[in-house]
Order: sequence, then C-alpha cells, then structure tokens
Amino acid sequence: MEVILLERIAKLGQMGETVKVRDGFARNYLLPLGKALRANAANKTRFEAERSTLEARNLERKSEAQKVAEKLEGKSFIIVRSAGETGQLYGSVAARDVIEVLAAAGFNIGRNQVDLNHPIKSIGLHNVTLHLHSEVEIAVEVNVARSAEEAERQSKGESLTSADAIYGVDEDALKPEDFFNPEADFDGEEE
Repeated sequence: MEVILLERIAKLGQMGETVKVRDGFARNYLLPLGKALRANAANKTRFEAERSTLEARNLERKSEAQKVAEKLEGKSFIIVRSAGETGQLYGSVAARDVIEVLAAAGFNIGRNQVDLNHPIKSIGLHNVTLHLHSEVEIAVEVNVARSAEEAERQSKGESLTSADAIYGVDEDALKPEDFFNPEADFDGEEE
C-alpha cells in the first residue's frame, strides 16, 4: 500500500514523501495513529493544503522534545531491585520500570519512547535510549542497585559484582592452581 507520511518516520521517510509499506503496517499503525494518509489524488491535494500546518505542528513537537532532552541531559536514575551476590537480579528491569522512575522525577515519557531491546537483568550502570521525537533522542543512565548506598558507590565507579567487592578477594592475585590441583585424586587427596 502506498501512503503519504504526515511526519518523519525512522527508517521509512520524511514528511510528505509517498512510500510503499505493507498493508498491515499501514492499516494497524500508520493510518490509525494519524502518521500517514492513503496515497490517492484526494489525499495528495489535502496534504498539500495542510502542509504548512503539519510542518508547524511538527516543529512545535520537536522543540518541546528538545526542551525535555535538555532537562534529561546528564541525568542518572536509580532503580533499586533485589539481586544475588553475583549481581544477577531476581527478575528484571523493563521499559515500564524506566517509565515509572522517569514519571517520579516529573518526566512524562510513553512506553513506546523507551528503546530497551532486552530487559536489564544485572545490577550496574545501563544506558537507555529515549526517542522523544522522530528527530530527537537521548540516552539516560539507569543505575540498577540493591540499595541507594550501593547505587551511590556504583555511580562513583566502584564495581559491586567483582570477586573483590563480593568476597574481599583480589582477582589479580588468584592463580589457576588455587582452583585445580592436577595431582589431587578424585576424592581430593594428593597421590
């Protein structure tokens, strides 16, 4: 199906372009959300008549998104979750959790604006990309930790998942012989 784009769509085209897309994508996403019109003679004339208002609305949305991006620039958000000693979370941090933390900080971000391809499953500092507008995106830092104190230590660069941090062992001082003795019998006794 050919459609006329009413706004810039990533990996598809710019506003005003006529592009060919799959029927389902047009019927289920582009047309219902008002992002495109069917490409026929009547809609082409309608688009040309409304082009200036659409461009003005798009420019306004972009400027609002840039203001939000400026406020988010350099911010770090803390998410406290239960985790094992190795840093593996009991559960995961999904886009919904990121949205809740952003909402608590006063930012109204939609679920479809959070680019989190895989859920976060370990403690640490993670960068999450937010698509605020088709032309404005920003990466925010999400600090996943077991407590607020650990989050503060992580933000200073301290690793909470290494053997030194967990067990008080210097990883550089460990040798393979410390773990495996080739002269030992299967019952653990030396021959």
